[in-house]
Amino acid sequence: MTPADLDKRAELTVWPKRAPGHSAEGHPFETLREALAAAARVIESEDAQPWIITEAGDILSPRWIRANTLSRPLQ
Repeated sequence: MTPADLDKRAELTVWPKRAPGHSAEGHPFETLREALAAAARVIESEDAQPWIITEAGDILSPRWIRANTLSRPLQ
């Protein structure tokens, strides 16, 4: 992933943390930067698990999102 990827489209899907068998719906964002900011807010609430699919097809797990957004600000 490159810094330019932060300005490309991404889709955020939020899965309920304690509700097995429920489906989740994706939410499109104009930029990966926006999707990461929304995902960080979800992680802070601790009631759901966000997953992001980037325009390039990369899948960002809740663990990746946590490690790359909560420990340092987005550039």
